This record gives sequence, C-alpha cells and structure tokens, in this order.
Amino acid sequence: MDLAYSHHEEQFRSSVGAWIHDHLPADIASKVRAGQRLRKDDFQRWARLLGQQGWLGYGWPREFGGPGWNAIQKHLFEEQCALAGAPRIVPFGPAMVAPIIMAYGTPQQQRRFLPGIASGEVWWSQGYSEPGAGSDLASLRTRAVRQGDHYVVNGQKTWTTMAQWGDWMFCLVRTGTQGKPQAGISFLLIDMKSPGITLRPIRLLDGEHDVNDVFFDNVEVPADQLIGEENKGWTYAKHLLSHERTTISDINRSKAELLRLKQLVRDAGLTNDVRLCDAIAALEVDIKALDLMVLRVLSMETSGRNPLDIAALLKIRGSEITQRYTELMVTVAGPYALPWIEEAMEAGWPGAFPGAHPAHATLSMGFFKSRKTTIYGGSNEVQRNIVAQTVLNAGDRHGL
Repeated sequence: MDLAYSHHEEQFRSSVGAWIHDHLPADIASKVRAGQRLRKDDFQRWARLLGQQGWLGYGWPREFGGPGWNAIQKHLFEEQCALAGAPRIVPFGPAMVAPIIMAYGTPQQQRRFLPGIASGEVWWSQGYSEPGAGSDLASLRTRAVRQGDHYVVNGQKTWTTMAQWGDWMFCLVRTGTQGKPQAGISFLLIDMKSPGITLRPIRLLDGEHDVNDVFFDNVEVPADQLIGEENKGWTYAKHLLSHERTTISDINRSKAELLRLKQLVRDAGLTNDVRLCDAIAALEVDIKALDLMVLRVLSMETSGRNPLDIAALLKIRGSEITQRYTELMVTVAGPYALPWIEEAMEAGWPGAFPGAHPAHATLSMGFFKSRKTTIYGGSNEVQRNIVAQTVLNAGDRHGL
C-alpha cells in the first residue's frame, strides 16, 4: 500500500493551499491561530467565500453542485484549511444533513434545501441528544405525532451546538413504539422559527455559549419535511457516520495545533526541558500514527476497496490527542494559562503579569473545550465497546 502522495495530488494540495492563502480573511486566521472566540460572522464569512468557489460542500458529488473530489483530495483540502488557520467548516449543513438529503430526500427536498447549504447562507443544527439519551441515542423520547399534513413535535434536545444561530434543525424524533427502540425513530427537518420552539443557552466552563437546550411545545412540522420513510430515521442517522469515518479523528487540526504547541515552547524558552520535549515527541509520534491510519483508510477508499470500518477507533485516538495537546499547552504556559477576563482578552490585553505572552490568554479556553471531545459523538467508553464488537470480532472471524 503506497501512502505517499502522487504528483497530481501534490499539485492539487499546492493549488488549493494557494487559493486558501489568497482568500482567507487575515482577521479570521489571526483569531483561529490565537484560539480566540469566533462569532457567527467569522464562520459565515468564510463559509460564503467557500460557497462562491463551490467548495463549502467539498465532499459533494458533481451532480449536486460539489467539486466531485475523491477522498484524498478532501483530506488535503482539510489539511490546507487547518494549516492556514481557517475556521472549521461548521459540519451540520454541508457534511451531515446534506448527504442525507442527497441519499434519501425527494427531488423537491433536494432543490429546496441544498442550494442554501452550498452557498453558506442557511445554517443548520443537529437535534440528536436528549437528557438521558446521549450515547444511548435509541432511547430518545421527543415525540412527533402525525396529524393530517403535519407532525406535532413535543420534547427536548440538549447539547445542541450553535442552535442559537441555526435556521433549520435536522432532528431525530420518535414516531413509533413497536419493536426495537431504533425502529420507531424518524428524521425530520424543522424550521427553527416555528412557533413553540424555545432555546435556553448552556454556559460552559470557559464562559462560552456554544450549546443549548431546545424545547418543542406542540411544534407543527409539515409532513413534506420528513426525510425518507417514517420510522426509518435510525438508518439515515447511521448513514451519517459513513461521512465521518476519517474527519471525526480531526487529524489535520491536530497537526496544525502541534505546530502551535512547538512555537509556544520556543517562545517560553523551554526547548531544553527534557521531560516536556519527551511528552511532545510522544504526542507527535501518536499524531503521525493516526495520520497514517487515516491515509490507509483513504487509500483503500480511493482504490475501490472497502475501507476499514474504524470510525470508532479514529474517534477515540483523535479525541485523546486533542486533550493531550491542550494539556501540554497549559503546562507550557504555567500560571499564565489561568482563565482570563474575556472582554479584556478580546480587546487585545494579554494581562498585567510580567512575562505573560498574548498567546497564553486563550489556552485555558482550549483546555476546557477539549474536555468534551471524549464525550460528544458517542463517548469513548461506548466507542470502545463498538471496537470490541465490530472491529475485533471481525478480525477473529477472519483469523487476524
């Protein structure tokens, strides 16, 4: 298996990187590199620029307006975005609901929803988790009852990322109670301006408002906003995972953050700290190993073979690596990584402590944010069970 990039792939990497360098707003890149808070306008400005280039839906096939890139090209695009300091592409529209609409939506639904996602004009959020139904998503209780030409939705979603900015939500709801719990779930598209929807912000340890509780009180949803068949939503939700096989590892972001970590070490004059350098070296080895694992999956995918079904393993390793580099960053900064007043930080004041560096001011926010990476997307404990039941059992069956 050849894991080296071809000449054509290197040319692609160079041309994509050049475009990103020329078009990424400098103020946004500066915020990303400094770990500062991004506002909706920051995300949306970049999304619209990508949309104008036809790259916001960079994983989309040509027939739906995407660039038709293969798995390697998508990986290289993500790499160049991360290294340039571009914001993460908010995945809920272009990378999550759009593939579901393409695969299971009606032609009318595709014409209605895909253009706004591709342009970056319409924002989506994901309505999956509920109180008591996070990793065990099949136990969700938000109900949707069919009444004529619409559904009436009642219930609650929680940890709903960026729902305060969302125009629409794709939502798993319970429409049936017969048989297995997974058999009674449906996939609805819900206009967030619908009467009866209430949002309550959840403030996190870093003071940010990234996630929300969302309450549905007799919310009417037109029946033509049901994706696919009623009670088949679990199938569509699982389809999403196939689009997260490698991106869930966040390997390209980890490579960019490793460079930032090394710069922090140089700025702090700690390059002779043997224990610290050993820890960074061990982290770099693990990042490289994960990168090679991702490339193995991509190589199999582009060559037409069935890729390794190791999304759970990639998620485990990627989330643990994220926590490790944020821990090392606050270790490097020491007391200067203590939480700082957000308003002062955004005004450009790194603090009054002698020896403080502006780059230290946001490290605690990154550390706090990384605590959730081993929980969201399915907790790592659940992911390890999946690895044991699928990957390891498959290896036993094949004598591996």
